[in-house]
Amino acid sequence: MKLGDWISLLCLIAAGYILWQIRPLLLLSFAAVVIAIALNSITQKIKTTLKITRRAAIPITLVIAAIVALVFVVGIVPPFIEQFRLLAVLLVRFSQTLPARILDLQANMPERIRLPELSEFLAWLTAPDSAAIDVFGNFFSIFNSSLQILLQTLFVSVLSLMILANPAAYLQVVLLVFPAFYRPRAEEIFYKCELVLGNWLGGILISSLFVFSISFIGLLVLKIDLAFAHALIAGILNFIPNLGPTLSMVFPVVVALISNDPWKVVAVIALYIIIQQIESYWLTPTIMAHQVSMLPAFTLIAQIFFASVFGVLGLLLALPLTVVVKTWIHEVLIIDFLNNWQIAPPVLESKTTHAAQSPDALKSRSTGML
Repeated sequence: MKLGDWISLLCLIAAGYILWQIRPLLLLSFAAVVIAIALNSITQKIKTTLKITRRAAIPITLVIAAIVALVFVVGIVPPFIEQFRLLAVLLVRFSQTLPARILDLQANMPERIRLPELSEFLAWLTAPDSAAIDVFGNFFSIFNSSLQILLQTLFVSVLSLMILANPAAYLQVVLLVFPAFYRPRAEEIFYKCELVLGNWLGGILISSLFVFSISFIGLLVLKIDLAFAHALIAGILNFIPNLGPTLSMVFPVVVALISNDPWKVVAVIALYIIIQQIESYWLTPTIMAHQVSMLPAFTLIAQIFFASVFGVLGLLLALPLTVVVKTWIHEVLIIDFLNNWQIAPPVLESKTTHAAQSPDALKSRSTGML
């Protein structure tokens, strides 16, 4: 390798190291791009419907987004916080009565299936320095440290508005990373990613509203306390496939366990299973017909990968990240590279023999023989 090759390799390693160190910033930037794509879709619809310029459609989009955010903050957040506080009280009450419940269950068990390690587990659970208590303490400390979340939200909001104001300029800057001959193709792939992300955002929003509405109605019918908080959690966690529906079922099941009607536990589990079956096998295939199809196993692997690399925010953005990565792999690796990879046909023996039997070859052969 020449000196220039070594310098290029070192620069590539340094760039990879820098990108790895700033991966939280890159993920927040990706979240801003997703929000900008959602706002840009609304802007395009307003521009087409009202037949106005993009410069005039952007303020209308921002006003609509501000009204939706204001309604969410004023009308939804306060009752949700109140119900979540009551839910925390119920969880603490349940944790206090859990040892007695388990002891009663152990006392009623037959001798042959009694669990000998149960008392040790209870001693660990109720110890002052128990790891379980540390888990609960860390859980509530995360919610109390809201300053970092507020700053990250402000950063994502401002960045998404900047991208919305002039997306073409930012796209041209990103395209400079690619070789000159591939920039038109890269621009085409970026537009395909925008289309796929827009379809995903619209579909997941409708799906989450469906899960929230049906969960709220079902929990009200079952007379489960804090139905609004449970339904809102179910709608928000619906953005996380596979894991979200399971996590959203934990809180209402715990509240049903505290109630005096044990049958409600089975009813709540059955309700959430039915909702997820309807959402997975009927609603999602219907409203996401234009979305990039992904196998469930690949989606789960992508969730685990992005969660391990980026943390909680990576888990929340696992699906849009997977959609973008899948689009780039399909367009670049499969279409541009593998589909154009052709092996040259072998030279036929008959052509070689014919060439060998040409007049010049025969003449030289006869001359040699003479």
